[in-house]
Amino acid sequence: QVQLVESGGGLVQTGGSLRLSCAASGSISRVDVMGWYRQAPGEQREVVAEVTSSGRITYADSVKGRFTISRDNAKNMVRLQMNSLKPEDTAVYYCNADIVVYSVGMTYWGKGTLVTVSS
Repeated sequence: QVQLVESGGGLVQTGGSLRLSCAASGSISRVDVMGWYRQAPGEQREVVAEVTSSGRITYADSVKGRFTISRDNAKNMVRLQMNSLKPEDTAVYYCNADIVVYSVGMTYWGKGTLVTVSS
C-alpha cells in the first residue's frame, strides 16, 4: 500500500510564502516523477511543477520565478516552496508521484492541501 501525505497548506496574504511537503510511504521499489498539481474552485486540475528522479524540473508558466520544487530521493519526499503568492494561486494542491511497487508502476495522488491567498 502506497500513500502520499501532504502538509503545509494554509492561509497567507498576497506576497507571502508557504512551503508544501509530501512524503511517499509504503512498499516502494522506485519513485519516478514527483510533482504538484492544483485545482481552483470551478477549474480543472493543472500541473504546477514536476521533478524527475534525475532532477529535471518543469514549471507551469504561471509560477516560474516564484515557486521552487525540490526533491529528497532518499526520503521519497517532494517540496514546493511558494513565494510571492497571489490570490490566483488559491487552490487545493495535490502531490502526485509515479511509483513502482515491485514491478508495477502506477500514478498516486495525495488527498490535497488547501492554499488560500488573501488579497
